[in-house]
This record gives sequence, structure tokens and C-alpha cells, in this order.
Amino acid sequence: MFDRPRILVCLLAAVFAPAVWAQQTLSEPQALRIAAAADLEPVLPAILAEFQTETGVHAETSYQSSATLATQILNGAPFDVFLAADLGFPQRVIAAGLAEETEPVVYARGTLVLWTRKDGRFHSLSMESLRDPVLKSVAMANPEHAPYGRAAKAALEHLGLYEGLKSKLVIAENIAQTAQYVESGNAELGLISLTSALTPRLRASGQYVLVPQDAYPAILQGLVIVKHPSGTQPAHRFLDFLASAPIQHQLEAGGLAPAK
Repeated sequence: MFDRPRILVCLLAAVFAPAVWAQQTLSEPQALRIAAAADLEPVLPAILAEFQTETGVHAETSYQSSATLATQILNGAPFDVFLAADLGFPQRVIAAGLAEETEPVVYARGTLVLWTRKDGRFHSLSMESLRDPVLKSVAMANPEHAPYGRAAKAALEHLGLYEGLKSKLVIAENIAQTAQYVESGNAELGLISLTSALTPRLRASGQYVLVPQDAYPAILQGLVIVKHPSGTQPAHRFLDFLASAPIQHQLEAGGLAPAK
């Protein structure tokens, strides 16, 4: 004998379950997975919070060196947007056929600074401090992995300081770690991003001077949207949001010049 009530329950479940599932899916907040260069960590969280408030899209962000993030994307990491600290690493993603763009979208321009603790020996900090014979250590990001490290090396070479400082360099994996090294006292001076130098913590504990901009190539920061079969609408919404005048002003206040 067939159990008619049980059969009826199963049939009703088969009919209405897809609609219930669809309703639940639509009510769930959209998620955006962002691969972000380490120099963005001081400024991006507040921007992403505004983006979620305005759009309902929640962003999950990984902050690492641009090289590390590019490698992860090339190896299949499920990111939606890649915000790099240069144009070269997004170009690698484009060359691999993994990006929607044919050229990276420039969203900001970075600035390199020389930073030291206020309680250190360099009370009158200047670029000449790098020539002081009492200087023991200088932190910088790895030029092979981090665009700010590449800019720091270029600046030191341009100023004729690189060879003399080679033995004093403390190499960090990315610009965030560079700031940690010099803030903690593991290096006396540090070539870091302006985004790091402008954080309340580093403002309170240290001082900085701008590295002459003609001493290093412009740090043009580019992004790409990573291709996905399911679509990239939240990523495009974020790109439009990032390019808006209020957010560009917010980036500038945090140490990133407007994209030009």
C-alpha cells in the first residue's frame, strides 16, 4: 500500500522547495572577495564599510603583497577584484586571460615617505639622515614582491645611496610589514607608504618626510575585475563606487593621490 500522506508531502516539497531556496538566496547579502595590496589596509576598511551600507554588498578582503596576490589569482584563488599597488601585477592577470579588462584601471597613485620613531636618534629627520654614518638599519619592502619596495630601491639608487646602504637594509615582505619593522624599532628608518605614515598610530609615534617624487617612478595603482562564470555585477558596482569623487577624496586624505 502507498502512504498517500507521505507522497503528498514529498510532492509539495518538490514543488515549493526551489522557490523557498530562491527566496533565501535573494535575501542573503551579496559578497565581494577582494585581493588588496598591503598599502590599502589603512584606508580600505572604512571605504568597504560605506560600500556595504550603500549597496548591501559585504566585502571579504585579503591584504598581501601585490606579487603574492597575483600568484594566488593565477593559481585559481576565488577573488572578484584585484587592487594592486602597481600596474604590472594586474597585467599578469590580464595576460593569463583571467581579467575582464584589457588594461589595468588606475584607481590611485601612491607616495613613498621616509619614517622614523619620535623617540629615535633622528629628531631632525630628512633625506640626509640616510647618509648619516650613525645610521644602523633601514627597512624597505622586498623589491621583487612589493611595488613600494621597487620604488624604494629606485629612489635609493637615484640618490646614490643604495650601494652604501645595502648592508643596513632590513627587507620586509610587503609595505605593511615594513611599517611594523620601523615602528617596533627593529629598524631605525623606514621607506614606507604615505598611507601607513598617516595612520593615527604612526602619526602619534613617529614623523616622516616625503621622498622626492622625481627619485622614483610613479606608483600608479591598478585594478582588474577577475572573470567569473556566475557574473561580476558586485565587482562593477564596487569599481564605480571607488571611482566616485567622494571616495577619491577619501583615498587622498588617507595618502593615495587621485588617479590621473
